[in-house]
Amino acid sequence: MRHRVGQRKLQKTTSHRLAMLDNMVTSLLEHEAIQTTVPKAKEARRLAERIITLGKRGGLANVRLAERRVRSRVVLQKVFGELKDRYASRPGGYTRIVRLGFRHGDAAEMALLELVDRPAKAEPEKATKKE
Repeated sequence: MRHRVGQRKLQKTTSHRLAMLDNMVTSLLEHEAIQTTVPKAKEARRLAERIITLGKRGGLANVRLAERRVRSRVVLQKVFGELKDRYASRPGGYTRIVRLGFRHGDAAEMALLELVDRPAKAEPEKATKKE
C-alpha cells in the first residue's frame, strides 16, 4: 500500500531530483510554460503552486521561504509582483498540464506545464501578397 508516500523519485538521486525540480519551477515561473515528461510535470506543479501561494501571501518570511526553491531574484520579483496580482482572486489551481503525445526517441509521454490565465502572445501579422 502506498498510503501517505510523499513524492515520485523519478529515478534520480535526492540531490539531483531536488535541483532538477527547483530549476523546472524557476523556468516555469520565468517563461510561464515548459515542456517536459508527465511525471516531472506533476511533481513540478506541486512545487510551483506552493511558490505562487507564498507570493500571494507576501511578507519577508514568505519571500525567504520562496527563495529556497527559486534562486533567481528576477523571478522572485515576478512572483511577488505580477503573479501575485494576477492570481489574487483565484483560490488555487494556478497551473495546467496539457498532454502532448509521445517523445520520438524513447516514447516517454510529454506534457506542457503552463500557468493558467497567462497572457497570449501577440501573433505576427502575415504579409499579404500584392497581385
